[in-house]
Amino acid sequence: MPASHHFPIPQRASQPAPAGRGRRGPDEPTVFVVDDDESVRHALCSLLRSVSLHCVAFARADEFLEAPEPAGPACLVLDMRLPHTSGFDVQQALAERGRALPVIFVTGYGTIPMTVQAMKAGAVEFLTKPFAEATLLDAIRRALDTDRAAAAEQSQLQVLKARYQTLTPREREVMALVVSGLLNKQAAAQLGTSEITVKVHRRQVMTKMQADSLPDLVRMSARVAAARPS
Repeated sequence: MPASHHFPIPQRASQPAPAGRGRRGPDEPTVFVVDDDESVRHALCSLLRSVSLHCVAFARADEFLEAPEPAGPACLVLDMRLPHTSGFDVQQALAERGRALPVIFVTGYGTIPMTVQAMKAGAVEFLTKPFAEATLLDAIRRALDTDRAAAAEQSQLQVLKARYQTLTPREREVMALVVSGLLNKQAAAQLGTSEITVKVHRRQVMTKMQADSLPDLVRMSARVAAARPS
């Protein structure tokens, strides 16, 4: 292997053992590796263990797709060319399952169109072998940060959706009209009720949604609406 590829390849290929021993907390990151080359899987997991990252490696894409999802942040180091499938197929399968796992593609024969396609599909990085350890580790750190941010966003969204579910049907109507820019008087006319009644409902909406201001409520409404099935 070229000297610039700094992975420590063993003299005799052996089955890579799962990295990270003992009990692991739910917030500890996991790096999945899917590569049909056993020596590469071993080298990658050895590298990740050396920087205290938990590595789970698979030789086949179907084995990875059947594995349980980790509780904490995760990312995927994915070989572009796999037996009977491609890295793009694996990325698509993840997307269809609603799992936006950050992907780092690695390949020995990358082309510009392939790189463009990978990045458009949401890949964090597209690395052509050989590549330096530092380059891969930097991409993995960015991928894990991306997954942490996505998990935090999803958690916040679930909280907002739970708050929205506590609103009565009339309060939801008032919220929709208020965030659309209508004044209390205009909302009352559209609903066929009094302005005072709208003010009461509006106050309840602000309280239940825990919104500090109207702009805050508008942002909350937009996030809840965007999460509804189309």
